[in-house]
Amino acid sequence: MLRFGCSQVVIERLDPLVNPGQNPSSHMHQIVGGNAFSASMPLEDISALSTCTTCHFQEDHSNYWTANLYFRARNGTYKRVPQMANEFNTGDNGGITVYYTSPAPNATTAFKPGFRMLAGDVNLRKSEGLGRNMQQCYRCYTKENFGGSMYSPCMDPVYDTDHLPKIPCPGGIRSNIIFPLCWDGVNLDSPNHKDHVAHPITGPTSFSVVGGECPKSHPVKIPQVMYEVMWDTRPFNNPEDWPEDGSQPLVLSNGDTTGYGQHGDYVFGWEKDSLQVAMDTGCYLRNCSSLTELPPKVKNQCQVPVSATVDGDLDECKLPPHLFFFFFVF
Repeated sequence: MLRFGCSQVVIERLDPLVNPGQNPSSHMHQIVGGNAFSASMPLEDISALSTCTTCHFQEDHSNYWTANLYFRARNGTYKRVPQMANEFNTGDNGGITVYYTSPAPNATTAFKPGFRMLAGDVNLRKSEGLGRNMQQCYRCYTKENFGGSMYSPCMDPVYDTDHLPKIPCPGGIRSNIIFPLCWDGVNLDSPNHKDHVAHPITGPTSFSVVGGECPKSHPVKIPQVMYEVMWDTRPFNNPEDWPEDGSQPLVLSNGDTTGYGQHGDYVFGWEKDSLQVAMDTGCYLRNCSSLTELPPKVKNQCQVPVSATVDGDLDECKLPPHLFFFFFVF
C-alpha cells in the first residue's frame, strides 16, 4: 500500500474528464498532481507533458481532483473551506492524501497511459446506505473522536457518515472517496468514465480489506485508489455564524448541501512502469526504494495558473438563484 500526500496544484473551474475543453467547467474543483492539468488533457502519456508534480513521489504526475467545500454564513456569504495537511504530511500545502492498495505483490495490473476514471455521483442527493455505498464518506473530528483512525474509512457507522456532518467539527472533517478495483482490461475510459471499471461482485470494498472477486466483464484487478481530504472547518465553528434554523451550513461546489454528491476524478500519469514496480515490490506508505521522494518545499512550488476568485466573501445575492452555483466563484 502506498499512502502519500499531494499538495495543491490549483483550485479552478476546470474538469478535463467530465467537461473536456470547457472553460469554465460546471463547478469548482481542487486539484493536485502534475502541472500538465488543463481544460483538455490528451490520452497520451501525461507524465511526458508535466514538468513538475505536487505529489510526494517524483514519478507521479497523475492528476487527482474533487469538488470544493464552502461555508454558508448566516449573513448569506460563502467562504471556501481550506484543506489542511493530513497525518504524516506535515509541510504540505493542503491538497489530498492518495492511497494505492493491492491485496499482495504481483496481484494487480497498474494503469496504462491514458487511463482515467470517476468515482461517486455528482447528482446524488439521497443516501444509498453507508455499507452499500462504500465509495465516499465523511468523519467529523470532535472532542470525543479527535483524529480517529486513518485505516478504517467508510467502515465505522459510529463515526462515518455518507452525508456532510450536521454539527461543528473542532478537528475538521475527513472526506474519503474510494474508487473501483476491477477493470475490463481493454478500455482506458468510457463515456460516463465509470463503465470500464467495476466493483467486486459483492459490491464496493474498503481499501483496508481490498479483495473480492471481480465480475467476468471486468476480470483485471487494478490498484484500488482512494482520496482522503482534510477540510479545515476550525475557523467556521462559531455558533453565531451557523444558520439560525439549526441546519448545517456546508455546501459542495457542485451545489450539494447533503454531501451525497461528493465525487473524485482521476487521470493516470505515473512515469513508465514506476507504479507497477511499486505495487509489485511491497512498498508500504511512503517507504518505497523504487520511487524518489520530494520534500514539501519542492512539491509546493509546482503550480498551475489560476483564473478564478476562490477565496474571500462570495455573495450569492448578486446572481440569479438558478445560476448561483455555476457562477458564484467568479
